[in-house]
Amino acid sequence: MTSALAAPPATHPVAAAYARLSEVFPGLQVTAWDAAPPTGDGWVCAAGLAAGGETLDTFLAWDDAQIVRDYGQRARPDVIAGFALHRYAWPACLLITIPWFLHRRVPYLPVQDVSFQRELGRMAVRVSSFGCLPDDPAAALPGARVVRDEEALRAEVRSAVAAHLGPVLEGFRSRMRRGPRALWGMASDEIVEGLWYLGHLLGEEPRAVAALQRLLPGATAPYVGSAGFRSLTGPDGAMLPTRDRASCCMLYTLRPEDTCVTCPRTCDEDRIKRLTATS
Repeated sequence: MTSALAAPPATHPVAAAYARLSEVFPGLQVTAWDAAPPTGDGWVCAAGLAAGGETLDTFLAWDDAQIVRDYGQRARPDVIAGFALHRYAWPACLLITIPWFLHRRVPYLPVQDVSFQRELGRMAVRVSSFGCLPDDPAAALPGARVVRDEEALRAEVRSAVAAHLGPVLEGFRSRMRRGPRALWGMASDEIVEGLWYLGHLLGEEPRAVAALQRLLPGATAPYVGSAGFRSLTGPDGAMLPTRDRASCCMLYTLRPEDTCVTCPRTCDEDRIKRLTATS
């Protein structure tokens, strides 16, 4: 049985941000729960992934089967784990970065307070506390943690994501054949590429890029590197935005010719061709 989910009430400090997220990206719907998280019917709690046992095995089996369907071949176990981690971490980061980007509010989400149903593109959360600025009307709400300024709030974003993803990365670590630095490089990429994409959908890509550059300027442990944005010059002189990922998703192990445009394995010449290609 699946426990009932209720939409966040209007007074919920991040309700409007999650509603806007789902409006521009219908593939991810976020709901709130109070008494108990949803269970059954494909729901998985992030705490189960962090534990690294049977819940994670079931989660990885889904990706194993999907890779066979999509690519007609089996992937290495570490590649399967990498795909699975991405499919969780990308939307999980948005749970924190979107409220910050839109309303300067940072929900704190320990692993036991987030559940995921990836086949339906749904996440369920319990937000009991959040960070905000002194002039935010939500500063008077229960659970508010007021910080002094924008830089302090950015530190809260980094801390909130690390507190959530850290246990999940540890759960995946033995399956990934990667050390802590590589795993946190993946986390850095999920933060940046998720909000970058949503910034585009929101019509605020330049602001999202600027915000991410301030959020991850480099030397912000445990994250690896900076946001990594740079520009390339197209054949007509136009500036083409791109970034350099800190990690590789390992897609090349299945399709050597099909790398991501921001992959470290993709040269600038190929990036320009792909960024200027017309359908």
